[in-house]
Amino acid sequence: MKDHRFEEARKRVTKKKKFYKHLGSFIIVNVFLFLLNIFTSPSHFWFIYPMLGWGMGLMGHYYEAFGFPGMRGEEADWEQREIEKEMHRLNGGDSEEDQLELRELEKRPQKKWRDEDLV
Repeated sequence: MKDHRFEEARKRVTKKKKFYKHLGSFIIVNVFLFLLNIFTSPSHFWFIYPMLGWGMGLMGHYYEAFGFPGMRGEEADWEQREIEKEMHRLNGGDSEEDQLELRELEKRPQKKWRDEDLV
């Protein structure tokens, strides 16, 4: 169980590192494009077009790394419960949902069936 949690944590940290690298290159390149735009054609701000396109991709990368604001806690709780159920099932135990409650059937008196009742 700890190895699985470590792997999940490592994957999340890797996603966050990649996002920050992406953000850094977004800022550097767009500052360069802004300066290029100002010095070459200050009458038309064309740098905004690549910045908007790239910004949408960066926003998708942000949601992949950090999730939607306010939703991460609920999703993490659900995800953790599902992981625990699967780990329990894979380790040979049945999940709570898979177990049948047979106590009610054991309490009922057994009825003797006749052949005519079964046809």
